[in-house]
Amino acid sequence: MKILLLDKNHPLITEQLLAKNFVLEGDFTSSYDEICQKIQNYDGVIIRSRIPLDKNFLEKGKNLKFIARVGAGMENIDIPVAEKLGIQLINSPEGNRDSVAEHVVGMLLILMNRLFIASQEVKNGIWLREENRGDELLGKTVGLIGYGNMGKATAKRFSGFGCKVVFHDILPGLADEYASQVSLDELKQSADILSLHIPLTPETHYLIDEKFISDMKKDFYFVNTARGKNIETKYLVEALRSGKVKGACLDVLEYEKSSFENLETENEDLKYLLESDKAIVTPHIAGWTHQSKEKLAQVIVDKIVASYC
Repeated sequence: MKILLLDKNHPLITEQLLAKNFVLEGDFTSSYDEICQKIQNYDGVIIRSRIPLDKNFLEKGKNLKFIARVGAGMENIDIPVAEKLGIQLINSPEGNRDSVAEHVVGMLLILMNRLFIASQEVKNGIWLREENRGDELLGKTVGLIGYGNMGKATAKRFSGFGCKVVFHDILPGLADEYASQVSLDELKQSADILSLHIPLTPETHYLIDEKFISDMKKDFYFVNTARGKNIETKYLVEALRSGKVKGACLDVLEYEKSSFENLETENEDLKYLLESDKAIVTPHIAGWTHQSKEKLAQVIVDKIVASYC
């Protein structure tokens, strides 16, 4: 089988697939139009986020048998068209679930204990103790929306901090030793911390809006390591200003480019988030550890080999 690599990934992908007699070609610079002109020559494609695989692309890939995304989200692929054309879709959420879960807890610990703020103050000769009292995770109720690979790994970490973990998911029967499944209304009634672990779909686009935030019974901390457009940022900023949201940990932003390589929009809401002591913002790196780079690649190789060898 002939496979086109559109993004640079861990070298084990190339090494192991070549050892299994796949033919690999890498193209990390050609434009969307240039790739479309030659995609019919390949049986498979391995991607991250550089190029959108829309209806036009998929229809030109007349010989495509599979698309493998090194990562979890699949929103840059026209899934209904791919399924209609019989193209197998492969992703690797198992590969970075642990790094995402650790990032969630790490951001919250930094925010709730004012670690970054206090450290910078001391480095600048400011010694404030009362002003930097922290807020403990112990005893808090964590509400997760989405209970796939990321949600489950995150629940496991929070359970170790003595938190009660509840989650809402569109699929039934997912409860385990780490978390209880509840309705969305029940989650809104009980959560002290809200963390998103969902894909970006028409149903989850702006899921967290003005009404959702106002429906939360308690003032709460908000964490998003899923997709930036899962939340309507202007209402998050309003809630941070009012105190309804006590603090926000954001690894993803509504204003990111679709390739996740940078921001495409700057405005007053973003300016507030970047300047506020109540927000921690990281550049879409929750799933981006040295270990996850290798694990993501290995999962992709294993799935391709299982299907085509």
